[in-house]
Amino acid sequence: MNHARPNAAENAVQAALDGREPHADRFAFEAIGTNWRIDTAEPMSACLRDRILDLVWRFDATYSRFRPDSLVSRIAAAPDGGRFPFPEDSIELFALYDRLYAATEGAVDPLVGRQLELLGYDPSYSLTPAPDEVRATERARGRVAWVTDVVRDGTTLVTRRPLVIDVGAAGKGYLVDLVSAIMREAGHTRFVVDGSGDLLHAGKRTFRVGLEHPFDPQRVIGVAHLRGRALCASGVARRAWGDGLHHVLDARTGVPVAGVVATWVVADETALADGLATALFFTDASRLTETFQFTYVRMHAGGGIDCSPDFAGELFA
Repeated sequence: MNHARPNAAENAVQAALDGREPHADRFAFEAIGTNWRIDTAEPMSACLRDRILDLVWRFDATYSRFRPDSLVSRIAAAPDGGRFPFPEDSIELFALYDRLYAATEGAVDPLVGRQLELLGYDPSYSLTPAPDEVRATERARGRVAWVTDVVRDGTTLVTRRPLVIDVGAAGKGYLVDLVSAIMREAGHTRFVVDGSGDLLHAGKRTFRVGLEHPFDPQRVIGVAHLRGRALCASGVARRAWGDGLHHVLDARTGVPVAGVVATWVVADETALADGLATALFFTDASRLTETFQFTYVRMHAGGGIDCSPDFAGELFA
């Protein structure tokens, strides 16, 4: 899990412009290294808040590659691999990665973690690329891939070498979905779970959200109209630490993408929207729509914008 960001800007979408569900309660907290907020039409009980905090703590303890005591850190430190039991909810998350890996021909791969480390996005936040000899040694070991270097036995991952798992492409969105499920179990039907820009709306009123310009947080390029759906975004400026160095890597090459600078995706599930917001950096939308149902907006490096013909919202550029 991407536990923190090298720069201060975090929201890939701006606060609602209007149409927010009337809220009687607001719960703000920190999870997986960033700020979260839940707005509800009905007050949240102390028990519900505690359940949510317990969930995000357990999620972080499982998936954060920035915590030395996490499960994925133990996998990364196992010299000969091993068998590693994950929580029951991992089945759905890993199944989504199976689909994303296939649809992007391996560009989206949760084993991209080591490549991120070599570029400097490591647990110590060195933000300094590894020396050439270290990178050469890593290349000599051969590229690892989700479909060849991991075996899944139910909720158990079986590995044969140290592997650095990073679920940043879809993990935050999946946590939004898990939090939303707890909200529904508690009887809440009108709420917004906002995981620092990855959000899910529940309710009957349309929720308008500004699409933040990737290089100017004071501007929006358009507005999305949500009603009972999720919106996630990704941009190369969110986690950038040098010329051409940022967190959106093609797992096949280990090289940060250059042609696309920002994406926004609307889907029924936040994990899916989150994963597709990354996939759109590498893969044509027409290829992804063969497998997934979603709408999108995408900004290219030259400033051009393309979007779904049925995108619910308006664009200003």
